[in-house]
Amino acid sequence: MSTPKTKQRRINYWKANRPMPHRRHDIPEAEVNYKNLPLLTQFTTETGKILPRRVTGISAKLHRKITREIKRARAVNLMA
Repeated sequence: MSTPKTKQRRINYWKANRPMPHRRHDIPEAEVNYKNLPLLTQFTTETGKILPRRVTGISAKLHRKITREIKRARAVNLMA
């Protein structure tokens, strides 16, 4: 296996290939709803951006559902 040529390339290589954080299994799928604002705000920043899956550590299926519900909550003006 060859190593990256420069220090910055080595840092970028390890950042890109680090393992995902431990999976979160504490969120039941039935609890994800556009009316459940305390849960949905855990997956957004202060400015309202949706956090990526690699940061939150949830499954892809659940992340898609949370994203849909956040967008629904925005549409009915429950979330800014």
